[in-house]
Amino acid sequence: MTAGNKDDSKRPERSDVMHRVSTRYVDNLATHIYNNRSSMGVAAAKMVCERINILLRQQDFVNMIFAAAPSQNEFLDALIKNKQVGWSRVNAFHMDEYIGLAPNDPRLFSAFLGEKIFGRLPFRTINYINGNTADQPSECERYTELLKQYPPDIVCMGIGENGHLAFNDPPVADFNDPVKVKIVRLDPECRQQQVNDGCFKTLMEVPTHALTLTIPALMAGKYIYCIVPGEKKVKAVFNTLNAVISEKHPSTILRKHVDAVLFLDKDSSSLL
Repeated sequence: MTAGNKDDSKRPERSDVMHRVSTRYVDNLATHIYNNRSSMGVAAAKMVCERINILLRQQDFVNMIFAAAPSQNEFLDALIKNKQVGWSRVNAFHMDEYIGLAPNDPRLFSAFLGEKIFGRLPFRTINYINGNTADQPSECERYTELLKQYPPDIVCMGIGENGHLAFNDPPVADFNDPVKVKIVRLDPECRQQQVNDGCFKTLMEVPTHALTLTIPALMAGKYIYCIVPGEKKVKAVFNTLNAVISEKHPSTILRKHVDAVLFLDKDSSSLL
């Protein structure tokens, strides 16, 4: 594990630095810590928008994957306020979805993203994972083909309380997964997080299975921006930066990505 100065492209600009508590590097992973969730979200959105604009000067379209979770609220709120991005040239994807909820259930991740961002910006295309299909293996294949056709440029994600990325919980995470999308059984700690986040009233209501992009599918993004606020994430953040890189702590794989940035607030970083 190493720390030090790295690529300037990962550094916040001066307006962001005023609200930043500290910056550190662990292996390849740049970590920026902010005073609160709001300044963290604004800083992350600013960096993402700058990257989109850089890419749009180099290529016709940008392919982005988004996470659906309350931890992303401040970031998504700040993102949609940026009017200087050519959103009509961005293809939007989401990274995981429950199996078994009704098509109109507001707790679906597709519903969350539709409300928070997909329905509020003029994306070129919006590509949902269908968790309601009766043929889940075929849905995995369909979404895999989309990801092959539109390789991800930018992945915007969070980290679960158990260290998961998307729904790659420790029991099912595979850094060398041969597939891009798969069916998974959700870890009890992961399901409890959905209750802790206020998405479900009881554990019994939380689906037991989901469709998820795998670790290699997420790591294939050219740029990863990981937004992780809140005191409930302190253990996961500590492990991300300090544990041995392994599937026991799936988020540790971020330290191997050549261009990933982790955004924290004072609460989520309190054990560092």
